[in-house]
Amino acid sequence: MTASKPGRSRFSGWLAELRTSAAGAQLPASAVEVMGLAALLLAAVGNSRLWALPPAVLALSLLAWTWRGGSVSAGTSIVARILLLACAYLLGAVHGSLDPALAVGVALAALAVLSESLLAAVSDAVYPVSANLPGSGSRPDRSLNTNRVALVNGAAVLVALVCAFTNLFGVIALAVATAALGLALFTGLQALTRVRARRSSETKLHAALTAYEPVFLVHWNAPAGTAYQIAMWLPYLERLGKKFFVLVRSETNFNEVVGLTKAPVVMRLGLNQLDDVIAPSLRAAFYVNTATMNNHVARYTNLAHIQLNHGDSDKVPSHNPVFRIYDKNFVAGQAAIDRFAANGVSMPAEMFTIVGRPQVENVAVATGPIASIANPRVLYAPTWAGFYADSNYSSLLVGCDIIKALVARGCSVVFRPHPYSQRSAELARECERIRTLLADDRRANGRPHVFGAEAEVAMTVADCFNASDAMVSDVSSVVADYLYSEKPFVMVAVSVPAAQFPEAFPLARAGYVIDAYGGRLQGLDAALDDLLGSDPLATTRHELKKYYLGDIPADRYAQHFLDEASRYL
Repeated sequence: MTASKPGRSRFSGWLAELRTSAAGAQLPASAVEVMGLAALLLAAVGNSRLWALPPAVLALSLLAWTWRGGSVSAGTSIVARILLLACAYLLGAVHGSLDPALAVGVALAALAVLSESLLAAVSDAVYPVSANLPGSGSRPDRSLNTNRVALVNGAAVLVALVCAFTNLFGVIALAVATAALGLALFTGLQALTRVRARRSSETKLHAALTAYEPVFLVHWNAPAGTAYQIAMWLPYLERLGKKFFVLVRSETNFNEVVGLTKAPVVMRLGLNQLDDVIAPSLRAAFYVNTATMNNHVARYTNLAHIQLNHGDSDKVPSHNPVFRIYDKNFVAGQAAIDRFAANGVSMPAEMFTIVGRPQVENVAVATGPIASIANPRVLYAPTWAGFYADSNYSSLLVGCDIIKALVARGCSVVFRPHPYSQRSAELARECERIRTLLADDRRANGRPHVFGAEAEVAMTVADCFNASDAMVSDVSSVVADYLYSEKPFVMVAVSVPAAQFPEAFPLARAGYVIDAYGGRLQGLDAALDDLLGSDPLATTRHELKKYYLGDIPADRYAQHFLDEASRYL
């Protein structure tokens, strides 16, 4: 394979982050402010209206930058736009008789622009309190569009510049500025009304929850796009048959969860807002990740705090000492318990309960050897790069070479990358390369590859498992889940050489290993020969299945979790 150039890769990543960061967005804004001031001074002392062209061009550039993706943020580059309005005023005053309509229009446009910061602050105070909770009031209308205000204000600035440059039609600038200020005032009144509605809901919240009598809550706080963490558990928590609600800490998470359950969803932002949600009937709190904000709820000692996590793997986060803060850690099998001890994290045995992975209850078990399948279908399910360097296990940078090798052997492919792969420009690019490769091969050779929305949205992880005869992955919880099927799998060693891989990640004892350490792909053909041929690890997989996923009868696999959870309710 051709190794990527580290320097170029780092630069591309930095540039991508800069373009999407708040700091990056401020660079062009600051440039407009400085250059706008220069143009303003030149307009005051110059002898030509041509000095109005630089600020006008820069204003258009700023709008193009800010509106990338079809949105504009209220409160962005206020100073720049005020400078441009001052430039418009001076153009009219210095280079001709100032049109009173233009002067008033500039003043109104400036008021509209200055109102954005206050409007944004009031709008931030409009947020949902609850959904699906009887007696708490209706969910607040979130149709406020402060960005529309910024868009209209930007138009008012540009119209004022054009009118000043031409020394004509000042009344048009006045009309547009009046409309912009009117829209800002109307949006502000809407925001104030909805803030009052939000406060009214908050005053009813504790009484509504007390009357609802929930037995447990589920606390979830996570970055946008990670709803899979809680989505995998909600169906089983609902099967407990007890009243519960989901407590989230951001509006993004609120909107994601509301689309997943009919149970009440409550949003509380700060630590000081949580007392209102601890209803007297509550007995337990469940968690599906180790978010720092979990501490805010774990301090309530009258509740049993149970960590479910969102998958079991040999990754570093799976033996984080933070698991000690929970009364119980529900784990899939003995492997999860031993993992803590093997990595020097002392945890009393009574802190663990083996419950299996109920999410695999519908995963089909292999019925025969893979060698008997003429054209096997292989699932490629790579993980993402992780938040930190020590948890970067993604094989996506060598993914194309793996896919090419599978296709060359007559395999069809199901491609389902981790959702977080899109957070990295580099990994997102590799995902797109693989999708293109599979699309081209499907057109050319008719192989029934599955990828894109079909594999990542329409199908569940279990569906992908059942649609495959073997799997290629890396250090990921999907490997342990796939073990339930007893089908063969390959793991790609990225963080350590293949020789050290089974020691660092014990689940690799049940799989065939491809060495991708240092970006160099080795052992690919040998691993695929074993995966698709004699499969010498079939017996090992059967033995490790109980170790990783619990020795639980198949006909009561999910029920075992429900029974254990019910003990705390």
